[in-house]
Amino acid sequence: MIEKSTKVLLSLFFLMLCLGCSERHPRADLIFINGAEPETLDPALITGQPEGRIVNAVFEGLLRFDRQGHASPGVAASWEISSDHLNYTFHLRPNAKWSDGLPVTARDFILSWCRTLDPTTASAYSYQLFSVKGAEDFANGKSSDFGTVGVRAADPLTLKVTLRQPTPYFLDLCAFPTLYPVRTDLIAKYGDDWIKPGKFVGNGAFTLDAWRINENVVLKKNPSYWEAANVRLGSVEVLPISQANVAFNFYAAGQTDLIMDKGLAPPSLLDVLKERPDFHAAPFLGTYFLRFNCAKGPFTDPRIRKAFAMTVNRKVITNKITRAGETTALSFVPPGIPGYNPPQGLAEDNVAARALLSEAGYPDGKGFPLTTYLYSEGEMNEAIAVELQAMWKKQLGISIQLERQEWKVYLNSLASLDFGIARSSWVGDYPDPNTFLDLFLSESGNNRTGWKSPHYDQMIHQAAGQTDPKERFQTLQRAEEFLVNNESPISPLFFYVGIQLYDPKRLGGIEANVLDEHPIREIFRKDYFSKQ
Repeated sequence: MIEKSTKVLLSLFFLMLCLGCSERHPRADLIFINGAEPETLDPALITGQPEGRIVNAVFEGLLRFDRQGHASPGVAASWEISSDHLNYTFHLRPNAKWSDGLPVTARDFILSWCRTLDPTTASAYSYQLFSVKGAEDFANGKSSDFGTVGVRAADPLTLKVTLRQPTPYFLDLCAFPTLYPVRTDLIAKYGDDWIKPGKFVGNGAFTLDAWRINENVVLKKNPSYWEAANVRLGSVEVLPISQANVAFNFYAAGQTDLIMDKGLAPPSLLDVLKERPDFHAAPFLGTYFLRFNCAKGPFTDPRIRKAFAMTVNRKVITNKITRAGETTALSFVPPGIPGYNPPQGLAEDNVAARALLSEAGYPDGKGFPLTTYLYSEGEMNEAIAVELQAMWKKQLGISIQLERQEWKVYLNSLASLDFGIARSSWVGDYPDPNTFLDLFLSESGNNRTGWKSPHYDQMIHQAAGQTDPKERFQTLQRAEEFLVNNESPISPLFFYVGIQLYDPKRLGGIEANVLDEHPIREIFRKDYFSKQ
């Protein structure tokens, strides 16, 4: 049963949508629900999946992920790698163009990577470029000369990149938004407004037609895209709906074709939805976990972090709340990466947890300071927060204050460490354990725990320089063991199952894959020919 307030919200949203369609534009070829309102569309600054889906549609890197989750040629038609795996030569397509018709050049990549590494840009993902020679020193201010960074243009269509050590996943990184090119000339001209319709210029399969905050983002096919002939959608409307019940009612009423976000299947309807042909679920490399604020407050003590981690009954969460086939997580790296066996972290042990808490000076929770649990909006996150609150009260005698925030505010609170415990999730950027484990390097902009460990940093950097895959994975296993067992700045809860709702008789081009990548450029309609 939908609450009265939700019914009112839904009715108003339907009215707004209908009025918007009739006054501004006809129905798009594809309408999909994307979760939260995008934080930004700047490739150097995005950190979440909702933003990533749109950015992947309007920009393209040297490589791109296809619907099987494989990195394939993008702006670069081909490349060569030296025998020592340190030098990459990318050959750009002569017909790769920006949406204003200008060619995409090697210089565009150089200027864009320089901007991402510039400390003033404050890119949380700048460390994704640290495998490039000299990039880390430039980003950390040890060098002010970008000429020391291993990237140069041999000619307008040839980009040469030199790495500081062999990086087996570097080609996957080249398909990641942080390494996308942007128009730095327009950023200089318009400042922060460069991502707004009318000023925006991208090089992806679509371009930005409209962005109405908390209403929709409208994309139009980019006729200048090098592969425009194979893009079968003429227009796409993206709806920022983060409430699962509201999202499902839009879908059930035919107001949207596709629900994309993993958290937007109403938990109360999952048993019924799983039996329907329009319900699509598959595991992928994603982990739902808790972050502890290790910079201040009680969680500076690892004994307290472990006590909270060891009083979580993960099966209650997966069986009672998520219920889509998720598996409980004791490691941070999900299963499914060939050759890597994640270590087992802290299992539930209430007796040991209470002993640790008492040892830390809070027997039965007495005197424990007021602590908040931060989470982003959404029915599943709300239900998990309430369940965790009850577990910690029952097992530790500690009352935790819940704090729900909308997506943008929540991301800002994470970045500024304005929380005690925070709900978090991480989806692999490429199929390698490093995409999870380098998250907690001291210099990582996505660390967001305040935890720093030179020993952990040393292990991750050691693995980066190892060329033998078996030895490298063994080093990463030791690092993960240290992370989840010894120090516990995080507590994994469960591994995600990707969920989409769509009628397979109407939509095609969507396939399950370990990265949960579903590029819009590959989606097509089966029930009518899109308007080109």
